[in-house]
Amino acid sequence: MNIADTVTIAARNAWALTFGPGVEAPDPTPSTVLWDEPHRQLRRFEQRADLDSAQAEFDTATAATDSAVLLVPPLAAPASCFDLRRDQSMAGFLLETGRTPYVVDYGDITFGDRGMGFEEWIDEILPEAVLRTSADQDGRPVDLVGWSLGGTLALLTAAAHPELPIRSITAVGAPLDYDKLAGIPQLRAAAKLTGGLGMSTLIRATGGVPAPLTRFAYKITAWDRELKRPWFIANNITSTETLARMESIDRFMAEMPGYPGRFYDQLWRRMILNNDIGKGVVQLGDRHIELAQVSAPVLLVGGPSDVIAPAAAVEAGTRTLTGAATVRYETAPGSHLGILTGPEARATTWAYLDKFLAEANSHTPL
Repeated sequence: MNIADTVTIAARNAWALTFGPGVEAPDPTPSTVLWDEPHRQLRRFEQRADLDSAQAEFDTATAATDSAVLLVPPLAAPASCFDLRRDQSMAGFLLETGRTPYVVDYGDITFGDRGMGFEEWIDEILPEAVLRTSADQDGRPVDLVGWSLGGTLALLTAAAHPELPIRSITAVGAPLDYDKLAGIPQLRAAAKLTGGLGMSTLIRATGGVPAPLTRFAYKITAWDRELKRPWFIANNITSTETLARMESIDRFMAEMPGYPGRFYDQLWRRMILNNDIGKGVVQLGDRHIELAQVSAPVLLVGGPSDVIAPAAAVEAGTRTLTGAATVRYETAPGSHLGILTGPEARATTWAYLDKFLAEANSHTPL
């Protein structure tokens, strides 16, 4: 670009970021709502109407299979994690490869939802989403793809309900051993002073973890990004694509909901303090859910640079998922969100998923 073009683009981007609507308007992948109940909206993603004919022909020629893939987000993160923007959309990628992606959206979590716990997701929300997804595909089995705690919930659902038509499970950045998470020893040491009651009392009083706190906590994990933000913008003021990626992450963080009180209390006691998931058996009241009961093939993807769910915490699943048909572990570069939908996700996480789903399809009886 010549100097005039550079100045023009820089001025336009600076104006858009400061006074305008942003450098790129949100453009989510089209979807159809199939089921709409509180905290369990099910949507099916659709091909874009503006897909050019050449791209459409390429997609048809390279389509692997028209399988049903249910995307499972974690709590305290919006379902848009799977569809941040056109170049950061796992949902869009699945459509490109000839598959039919669905997503279950939990919506906002409020004080009124404080009684919801792990059981609501494992026994109600996710099983119903799996069954409705399968029914929408004429009874075909469903491939589950969960990110972060969504991957953990997908695995626990499969373990608790072997009767569900689940063909495979992919868990991206799923913490499967809390002993491997940074700061856990310090949290446990502090909890010993009150027997763990301090956090439980606080959660009961507030009815959960409010959305602003989850957003603040996520920003803390990427404090360097927040600190360097002015310099990052200045250095990339002429790169509209880079700034658009930044905006997509900002929107994602702004949409983060909170945790229900009961759910977070269980997370605190059973996962953080006792590391049930790392031991392979999660205790919910008198009930014990064993990861060894998962029988479907499993793909685990961890990030060596992920500070929220370190790679070792994800790889731990290769030790506890002893009943799975196969357990494959791969790594991908980037942050916790980056391994799911960052600049290199297409060549790593998405490529692993494409191959894994193709293999799962080849072993499915016709």
